[in-house]
Amino acid sequence: MSDIITRRNFLGTAAAAPAILRAQGANEKVQVGWIGVGIRGYSLLETLMKVSPGDAQVKAVCDSFTGHLARGKDKVQTIQGATPATYDDFRRLLEDKSIDAVFIMTPEHLHRDMVIAALEAGKHVYCEKPLTHTIEEGHDILKAVERTGKKVQVGTQRRSSLLYSKARELYQSGHLGKVTFVRAFWYRNSDPANPQWRYDIPKDATESNADFSKFLGKAPKRPFSLPRYFQWRIYWDYSGGISTDLLVHQTDAAHIVLGAHAPKSVIASGGSYYWDKLDKESREVPDTVTAAFEYPEGFHINYSCMFANQHYGYGEQFFGSEATMEVMNLQDLHVYNESWGKTTPDRISSRPEIHINATKEYGQVNPTGDHIKNFIEAVKFGKPLNCDAKLGHEAAVTGHLATMSLRRDKKVFWDAANQQYRLS
Repeated sequence: MSDIITRRNFLGTAAAAPAILRAQGANEKVQVGWIGVGIRGYSLLETLMKVSPGDAQVKAVCDSFTGHLARGKDKVQTIQGATPATYDDFRRLLEDKSIDAVFIMTPEHLHRDMVIAALEAGKHVYCEKPLTHTIEEGHDILKAVERTGKKVQVGTQRRSSLLYSKARELYQSGHLGKVTFVRAFWYRNSDPANPQWRYDIPKDATESNADFSKFLGKAPKRPFSLPRYFQWRIYWDYSGGISTDLLVHQTDAAHIVLGAHAPKSVIASGGSYYWDKLDKESREVPDTVTAAFEYPEGFHINYSCMFANQHYGYGEQFFGSEATMEVMNLQDLHVYNESWGKTTPDRISSRPEIHINATKEYGQVNPTGDHIKNFIEAVKFGKPLNCDAKLGHEAAVTGHLATMSLRRDKKVFWDAANQQYRLS
């Protein structure tokens, strides 16, 4: 696995892995099964077909809501010109031996069982982040990867960002000096009539065409609920809320740049301070979270997220003894030199300030398409995955620790070597 990508290996050719080519066939397409055609799944289904038209073919689509299943089928027909098989049960899709790889785009509480079932069925897996709903589920997946030898890519797409690759290069060059503090934030806002994560419920959705039992999986049994089915991210049974939807992207960004893998402690707090008044339904997860992570390498991550103001957008700021580097909105990287007045060394004061725009410099508006393409090329040509199961688990752990601290009102200590936590 490669922790960092370069333009050369990012855009490399298939010649790197002849053994894989012989097994797959240079002109054969990776046959894909697509599981989950909700908001994210429907969007990335189209992305896959656009970024890898010569290397992948969607063979089958699966969803437990007939409306989503139908639109997924139509999208594949429109773009590929061929009709995919359709399933309302992912296990039946996995029985198709012609399928090489599956994309899992379902709520996070379903990931563990789907990933392991796919691996044991001989499929490679692309799984949306977070990889898991609990730390222990990550252990199960890592064992299954080792047991089956199949590839798992996790959808923390900053691992395929050329801008973050450049950020790590700048850090490793010593340009920032000693980094002891990282500030990461993600700020959103929306019309009060459209609360965050209150996704639209299809008007034709009913108990007869939205299979609630399949949606629940092993989650606690509950009466049929359209909000739970379509707005699952606001319920603890199926989601870690901010910590596993947004925070994991940004702790992973710090891991990429600084070469870190795990904190040694975290303390988090938060609550519903805005949407609790405007959204009086059964919203459970907070709309505001702060978390402080301490890393054994000698730095802190201060994380904050809120859903009542979007002025600053989202990004990460790396505070070094010689310069500050910030990466904003997946697009802009800035480096600002430190100044100690007249005593500032020439090696610092003589450096030009840096600004790199990902679209202008690399032609990369968003790295998600390249992340998907990397997975397909890993399956077909044997290229290294940019975010394998281990890295995906490490990112997920930061989210789970933050959720644990917030919900239990305790500081959590993490022993990465033994994969164990304890509460203060």
